[in-house]
Amino acid sequence: MRVVIVTKDDAEYSRTVSTFVGDFARQTGHSLETVNPESLDGESFCRAYDIVEYPTIIAISDDGHMQNMWRGLPLPTVSEVSFYV
Repeated sequence: MRVVIVTKDDAEYSRTVSTFVGDFARQTGHSLETVNPESLDGESFCRAYDIVEYPTIIAISDDGHMQNMWRGLPLPTVSEVSFYV
């Protein structure tokens, strides 16, 4: 299972996302993968999972199936996301 945050660099919500990622790592001991939707890999990732709103947090099973998705602000709680790591 993996959890990915799709977020643009230097966006108005960047500080909120950065704080969430730090809090998540501190509280769970796990790090979250971040993807920039404006990169080549990010564009294909967003197309594959139909992500059009940022920030988006997506939980993906080991076989690539989406388990849960949180779009936009406010971000979910750390405990909601930690279930998937």
